[in-house]
Amino acid sequence: MKSRARRFLTALALFLGLAVVPPPALAADTGTAEAGKPAGSASARSAVAAMQPGWNLGNTLDSTGADETSWGNPRVTRELLRSVRAQGFKSIRIPVTWSRHQGAAPSYTVDPAYLARVKEVVDWALDEDLYVLINVHHDSWQWVMNLPTQHDAVLARYTATWTQIAETFRDAPGKLLFESVNEPYFDGSSGDAQNAELMHELNSTFHTLVRASGGRNATRLLVLPTLRSSPDQARVDELVDTFTALDDPNLVATIHYYGFWPFSVNIAGYTRFDATTQKDLTETLDRLYNTFVAHGIPVIIGEYGLLGFDRSTGTIEQGEKLKFFEYLGNYARLRQLTTMLWDNGQHFHRSELRWNDPGLYRQLRSSWTVSSATAATDQVFVRKGQAPSDARVALNLNGNRLTSIVHGSKALVRGRDYSVDGDQLTLPAATLARLTASQEYGVNAVLSLRFSRGVPWDLNVITYEAPTLTGATGTTGSLVIPTAFRGDQLATMEAVYADGTNAGPQDWTSYKEFGYTFAPDYTAGKITLQSVFFDAVRDGSTVTLTFHFWSGTTVKYRLTRSGTAVTGEPIA
Repeated sequence: MKSRARRFLTALALFLGLAVVPPPALAADTGTAEAGKPAGSASARSAVAAMQPGWNLGNTLDSTGADETSWGNPRVTRELLRSVRAQGFKSIRIPVTWSRHQGAAPSYTVDPAYLARVKEVVDWALDEDLYVLINVHHDSWQWVMNLPTQHDAVLARYTATWTQIAETFRDAPGKLLFESVNEPYFDGSSGDAQNAELMHELNSTFHTLVRASGGRNATRLLVLPTLRSSPDQARVDELVDTFTALDDPNLVATIHYYGFWPFSVNIAGYTRFDATTQKDLTETLDRLYNTFVAHGIPVIIGEYGLLGFDRSTGTIEQGEKLKFFEYLGNYARLRQLTTMLWDNGQHFHRSELRWNDPGLYRQLRSSWTVSSATAATDQVFVRKGQAPSDARVALNLNGNRLTSIVHGSKALVRGRDYSVDGDQLTLPAATLARLTASQEYGVNAVLSLRFSRGVPWDLNVITYEAPTLTGATGTTGSLVIPTAFRGDQLATMEAVYADGTNAGPQDWTSYKEFGYTFAPDYTAGKITLQSVFFDAVRDGSTVTLTFHFWSGTTVKYRLTRSGTAVTGEPIA
């Protein structure tokens, strides 16, 4: 239910050819401000530090439907919040959308039953000793964005909304924080200058009315976002100006971070957590540290994750995904930034109270305290029916050392079953032949690489053959290509016309967006080309698709479109 990907197009950058290296150690924050610069109080910095790590109760009270279940999640229970606390989270962001539950102008009265429900959930979370952050959420794109063209009406509604929230929670414990608005933007503005003025006006209006409501709101921590919750330097500089003008030590800055956009959605061939993706991460978090934290202003990354998760957590390959989250958690810790994982129900199962991807949670939790080792890959491919060669895997040790490799309950013997030279792990051909003796397609063995600290790194030993795609007929509504994956998995897809120009949507790249234009189904044995792909394919054209698989295999396929009819055939 998030819609960020399109506006991050400008994040595409050139490869820099840098090696992935561990983040550097950082000097301790002095918590002091330069003359004329804003600074947070020591208590504000302490509270925000105590909120690390945080979790989002996404797609629930922020849903724009009739109630909190309308986006597919169950009603919130006290048991859920207790379980979130048991996972190690210290804070919870509870996004709230108010629009559907408000009356008409001029009072914009919030339905008392809905307000009571929000309060019930907040109180449960507080009772579980969690810090809690509530906000005005999807209202941002439902009516707040009209501020340039309907200024007085929008400001009146915004004021009425926060006046009611502030009154309801005026005496709530100090562990409750207010966030003015989620990912704000403005339709119909004249540009950056007016956007900055309107953003300042919203945050200042919020600040004034909450402080005036009295009770604990007089000193409550108030969380102010940048325009669109963007971490770009121009946007954070605008927020610094607001902090300076408000001159309140109990303010907190917030932004959202979903990684380097092409990697985050798997487009343009950015399938790996490479040097460019890492550089985007480090530069963003450095910017927050240098602009805010180094001057005593605490920062909450109110949402983080990968945008491709909005379609499927499989959009990004597992090992690449784990490297991203390990590095982000570790670097955020060193930069003294509090992080709140965006979870719209795809991570922590709300009914069964378990993690849908235990490996991801294991990596997340480790990153909160230590730097874990990773590797260049979590996959070693052995071709079916052929004698394997030695496999070499580069390790990102992150200051650790490899202590053992375990297969099932048995430890491999160093010097016989594997060897290590610096950061290079070698698995001999004889070891791989033994591990893949079954010759079954797919993962034949999982090797657990254990290190001197942090969590293990799982290395999957996979038997495969080149995937085969067969002919298909369909329409521009969709084309289903029968596919025998034969142990392999799809990394990305290219599409070009006969003249070599790029085909399909986002034609600035030949590599199409995973899950958006095409999607594999390994269980059903098919790859589906979505209607959005054909919407941008010329009628009467022939398109060559190149499917890239994680083994390194590529398979070419020819499409022909005639009107709404589409045919496909493999290219020998």
